[in-house]
Order: sequence, then C-alpha cells, then structure tokens
Amino acid sequence: MAEKPSLDFSAACPVPFGNQDHVTLAHGGGGRMMHALLERVVLPAFGNQPLPSRHDGAVLDPGKGRLAFTTDSYVVNPLFFPGGDIGTLAVTGTVNDLVMCGARPLALSAGFILEEGLPLATLERVVASMACTAEAAGVAIVTGDTKVVDRGKGDGLYVNTAGIGVIEHDRVISPSRVRPGDAILLSGDVGRHGIAIMAVREGLHFERTIATDCAPLAAPVLALFAAGIEVHCLRDLTRGGLATSLIEIAESSRLHATVDEDRIPVEEIVAGASEILGLDPLYLANEGRFVAFVPEAQAEAALAVLREHEVSAQAARIGAVDEAPAALVSLRSRIGTKRILDMLSGEQLPRIC
Repeated sequence: MAEKPSLDFSAACPVPFGNQDHVTLAHGGGGRMMHALLERVVLPAFGNQPLPSRHDGAVLDPGKGRLAFTTDSYVVNPLFFPGGDIGTLAVTGTVNDLVMCGARPLALSAGFILEEGLPLATLERVVASMACTAEAAGVAIVTGDTKVVDRGKGDGLYVNTAGIGVIEHDRVISPSRVRPGDAILLSGDVGRHGIAIMAVREGLHFERTIATDCAPLAAPVLALFAAGIEVHCLRDLTRGGLATSLIEIAESSRLHATVDEDRIPVEEIVAGASEILGLDPLYLANEGRFVAFVPEAQAEAALAVLREHEVSAQAARIGAVDEAPAALVSLRSRIGTKRILDMLSGEQLPRIC
C-alpha cells in the first residue's frame, strides 16, 4: 500500500492584516501591500512627473549633448551617521559619479532591498533624505524598484541607484587626458566620512562629533566648465580615498604625480582620530571631495571658482604631474623626504558606502 504523502510543512500567510509599521514579505509581492507601501512612503517623497505613472521606466528628453550613465549600490553600516544616512549617500554618490564624467545630472533610479521587519519609519526617513538631497543636487528620482527579503537576510536596507546625465560641452574628461605640467587641485579636507562611520559603528567618542563630508559636487564642477577651465580629469574620492584615486589616475595615464603632504587639508580631529586608530587619512573614504587635473596656467583661476562654493571652499593645489617615474605617485613629506604611495591590499574600513 502506497504511503500517504507527508503534510508536515509550515505554511505562513504572506498577507498580514491591519496597519503595518514594519516591512513584511508581502510588501515585496507586487500586490496591494506593495502598492500601499509605494503610496505611503515612496511616491510622496519622489513625487515628480515620470514616477507616478508607474511605468516600467522613465522617458527623458536630454536635449543636445552626449549622455553619461552610472550605477552604484549602497550597503553602509550603520544606516544613519552624523551628517547623513544611506539615502543621502546613495543620491550623492550617483550624482557625483555623473559629475566626474563632466555631465550635468538629469535623473536617477532608486532600488530598495528591504529586510522583513524593517520599521517603516526608517524607510520614511531614508527616502526623505534622498528627496532632499536630490532637490539640492538639481536631479529627479524618476523610476525604481522595491524587493523584500526574509528577516535576517538583508541587514535592514540596501539601496541601488542608477543615474543619467547630459554632457553639454565637447571636452573629454578622463585620465587619458592628463598631461605633464598639469596642476592637481583638491576640493577640500579629506578623511571625515571614513572616521564618521567608524566612530558611530564602534561607539567611539571624540572631543566633538565628526560629521561626514557627504555632499553633491555638481555646482563647483559645472562652474569650472562655465568659467572656461580646461579640465583634463576629475575623480571623486570615495573608497580608497585620495591616495588610491591618484594612483589609479597615474597608472591609467602612465604619468607621475607628486603631491605635498603639507598642502593636503586634514581636520585636526580627523588626523588625531586616525593616529589613535592606526589609519591613514590619505586612504580614508570621502563622499564630498574630488581632485581636478587642470593646466598649470589655469590653476589659480580654477581655485578661485571652486572657492566660491561652500562644498569646495577649502580647495587647494596639492601637487603636479610630470613624466617620470611613470605610473607612480610620490608624496613629499612635511620634512622634505619623498615616498611612493601604493594601493592598500583591501579596505581600511569596509561597509562605508
């Protein structure tokens, strides 16, 4: 006689009843719960013309010019930190990647990976930050997606963003355009974002709170183009910090960069915290700083333009480019000695963006 099939399984209804203050698996199921989540949290924050149509994508008219496109994912831990949160970071990071291509940002997408049990208040706070940051950057969030994963499988919240921008000039902004004799300009102090994340994550307390430098960089960069500055290369200093960005550019251009340690602005509290923790500020992550390579003859004019904007008011010339030794970066120390900067094998601080 054939055995009866086993009915030993656990069934759970994916559709909860009543008002919900936390994310459930049903919020990612494509039904009424997901639509209710969009109506309650997402659409009010990003209420622009393309998004409420709920089409599979957004149709945009960029006008004249070439297009730049980028995408990035954000897994920062913790979700909230002094001066920002994962939402601020997601918009800022994608906008800045477009700007470093020489583009004026037009529109972003936003994809959310939510963990079951995430308080909706947390999501509301994040999307409010995204909306505020997007408005400040002059960019619209026009399309997106939401998925929910099982409790314990998503670390609360991950965000993916993609962005599109228009290049309204005929310049090519690339490491291949760097030339011997170029001046290297830095837009502001370095290392604050990395230390801000580390302090919150590890419960460290310093003389004062260290806030992230997270900020959109469109205004100062576009102002350089408007002023007629012949920008050869731009790079925002995210994971790996200033040192890694310079090394990447030197290796791509097959040229040599020399930077002066005493010209690189580092806040005293960041320098002190880095020394205590055994970290090097030159390799710490930033989310609102960039380097620009411009002809020597235009260096002072470029600095004047950058210093007109709050986010780059501390702009400084930190070094120059020459031919040899090729594909290397040299740091001239405060006492006049030189050493070669090399890439770290990994990250000083994981999960910082």
